[in-house]
Amino acid sequence: MAGRTRTTKKLAQRIDLNYFKRAYPIPRWKRILSVIAMGLCVTWLGWGGLTGKQSAFNAGPLAKGHTILANNCSSCHVSAGGFGAKVTETACQSCHNAPLHQAKQTFTPACTSCHVEHQGAFRMAATSDSSCTQCHGSLTTTDGKTQVAASISSFNSGHPEFAAVRPGHAPDPGTIKLSHQVHMKSDLKGPNGPVQLQCVDCHSATSRAPTYVQHCASCHPLVFDSRFTEPAPHQETKLVHDFVVRNQGKLAQTVEEAERLLWQKSCKECHALTYPAPGARPEIPKSAIPVRWMMQAKFDHNAHQLVTCTECHAQANASNNTADVLLPGIATCQRCHSGGRSAADSRCSECHDYHDWKKVRPTSSVHTILDFLH
Repeated sequence: MAGRTRTTKKLAQRIDLNYFKRAYPIPRWKRILSVIAMGLCVTWLGWGGLTGKQSAFNAGPLAKGHTILANNCSSCHVSAGGFGAKVTETACQSCHNAPLHQAKQTFTPACTSCHVEHQGAFRMAATSDSSCTQCHGSLTTTDGKTQVAASISSFNSGHPEFAAVRPGHAPDPGTIKLSHQVHMKSDLKGPNGPVQLQCVDCHSATSRAPTYVQHCASCHPLVFDSRFTEPAPHQETKLVHDFVVRNQGKLAQTVEEAERLLWQKSCKECHALTYPAPGARPEIPKSAIPVRWMMQAKFDHNAHQLVTCTECHAQANASNNTADVLLPGIATCQRCHSGGRSAADSRCSECHDYHDWKKVRPTSSVHTILDFLH
């Protein structure tokens, strides 16, 4: 039996050319449900507009500091004509009258270009790195005597070494003769017997620069006479001289001998004395202990209390020289702030401020917010 002949023309005749005009169940219900869903959305939006409820138009949760404005969108969104309303600089600066970054900055970015709302952010100041690197991505630093160009895209990509520990940086300007290694030894002579000092005994989270009265006087009193137990004041040499003269009747020696013992034993232990003339009182330079090393950045010791001091200041236990700068380098910080745990770990805003808060202008924020709400 011969096979059937199926030409293209015969096969084409079997196709119903009006198939697209027929209503099939699935496409029909898709169209019906789409129209119903669109109608419900329009009804919901319209009802929200008529009743004044703005939740239907909310783009997302507000930042923590803006929750007071959750039901008053017009506080920030000002209608500029036509459909929609935008946040203006005037609306932001009514409450946040922040100063500029630099007087000679090349341009002034809009508040909303760095601080993005409706993200539910705990801190809107935690801006993206791109907001900073658009101007500060290309820097020139000094590595010793060599100029080095830095191309910064993030804290872990291109950021130069901290200036305070960079090669060629000036040593610690402090004039106090201090050995960290000696002070960290066990069985040191204390006021009440042997002691083992800890870092927090001299350095606290709020006051990193130790003072004589709070941290040194208990172990290093300015006692200079066996019959006179009251210590001399830790003041200028003229005031110390007046103190000795006032109490010369109680001394076991002359004023000159007492002062010589005081200068050469008690004071010289920590200070470098200079004598402007023979027989004159010595001059003692200011201690000049730096309170803040990184002038262009901020650091919070309270936020780092879960780590020990030596995890960051590893050189402290072996330091014998006052000039040693015992700050950690950038590699120490990058071990934890690598950006792997969250995007905020390595943001520029974690350590740097944009606004110069020394030039902040006061504003009546509370009254402005109340005006918005009413």
